[in-house]
Amino acid sequence: MDSLRLIICGRPDCRQLFFLCRVCDRGQRYCSRACAAHARRGTLEGAGRRYQQSRPGRFRHAALQGVPRTLLYDNLKSVVLERVGDHIRFHPRLLELAGHYHFAPQPCAVARGNEKGRVERMIGFLRHAFFAARSFGSVADLNTQLTRWIAEVAHARPVPGRREQRVVDALAEEQPRLLPLPEHPFPCDLLRAVSSGKTPSLRFDGNDYSIPHTLVRRPLTLVASEHQVRVLDGPTEVARHGRSDDRGQRVETDAHLAALVAEKRRAHDLHGRDRLRQACPQAEAFLEALAVRGHPLASETTRLLRLLDQVGAPALGTALAEALARGAISAASVAHVLEPPRRARRQPPLLDLVLPADPRVRDLRVTPHALSAYDALLTPPPAANEETPDDPAR
Repeated sequence: MDSLRLIICGRPDCRQLFFLCRVCDRGQRYCSRACAAHARRGTLEGAGRRYQQSRPGRFRHAALQGVPRTLLYDNLKSVVLERVGDHIRFHPRLLELAGHYHFAPQPCAVARGNEKGRVERMIGFLRHAFFAARSFGSVADLNTQLTRWIAEVAHARPVPGRREQRVVDALAEEQPRLLPLPEHPFPCDLLRAVSSGKTPSLRFDGNDYSIPHTLVRRPLTLVASEHQVRVLDGPTEVARHGRSDDRGQRVETDAHLAALVAEKRRAHDLHGRDRLRQACPQAEAFLEALAVRGHPLASETTRLLRLLDQVGAPALGTALAEALARGAISAASVAHVLEPPRRARRQPPLLDLVLPADPRVRDLRVTPHALSAYDALLTPPPAANEETPDDPAR
């Protein structure tokens, strides 16, 4: 067992405990191949996103490496909320997108699909020329195959109506007329106003994500990206989790759990002190003296409550006052003060333990034996060569 280490799985939504040999520990601490593959895939996707958000990555991976000045749309609800003739009320999110990239959205006329017939034909061309007879292992695999197909097939074909020019040459000719890409990509995170119930967690996309217990029932903002869930209290980030792709999962952080456990313990201690104060008015001054001397209030309160259950409030109040007068400020001193009256009444001694509920043990009474016989042991026996005055041998 000395050569094994207890490790927590590095996958955020797993966190399973497992043993790992010290020799086999290479830093890849995952409980299974599935968790290791998930973490590796997340690392690669994160590196790809960071590269694509950089300036070289944006221009290399952007399909047109620029922004058209006008974009033609259908009248779908994500674009047009209301239309009366030429008066159009656009979706606010589309206007944010257009303002970010500085293009003008232009919806087609109603029931006039011929206005963008070339676009409709391109969809059919892509479906039959690319997707037919292909299989994809993941979205990344699809994008890889699509990039290769665009370079080798789509861009190499002639422009419809201009057979002497290839598509890639037409794109190069139009490139100077495009608007430049902005410095930062458009934020696609989902923002949602949320608040928790009685428990310190937020429900999102079928999963529960932990938050600090101090923010229960407060209005918060949830920001969800493809792989991450963040919780904001105003402008301050109060929680960050990896987004779970499963359902019915509870995603928690160790800091939130530790703070919640500490708060429950503190509430339990406060409840015990309130009970002690209500039963014995002398407990208020005694607890203050304990705090001044730096004694641990939690353990001392627990022992005093146990004495309260054993001897009752009147006897404990008297013992607290006597211990306070003597300057003996501890639960052990209070128990010591209570012992002589109990011995005089031939009651069992106070035990600092909780007996089981079994009446054979709980109601058992042990009769103390007389200890006077042991006093004779304290008197030394007479010496063997010592003669007494009335010895008949003399």
